[in-house]
Amino acid sequence: MKNNENKSDFLFDKVNYKILLIGIGVIALGFILMSGGGSKDPNVFSDAIFNFRRIRLAPTTVLIGFGITIYAILKNPKKV
Repeated sequence: MKNNENKSDFLFDKVNYKILLIGIGVIALGFILMSGGGSKDPNVFSDAIFNFRRIRLAPTTVLIGFGITIYAILKNPKKV
């Protein structure tokens, strides 16, 4: 019996999983940046929800995270 028959093959290489975890972390950071901005009094409107962090920075961070995740999926580790 050969050694290769007992070895289980993973779908991705170790590098792909590391890049995937980085992408997921960037996505989580984007969602954390989107949180907050509420008002303690429901009758008072708070303009804090329209600041740069929640409108531009956080969605851009999430999209960059999705891009990193897609790159990790499409990266071929066996290509030299």
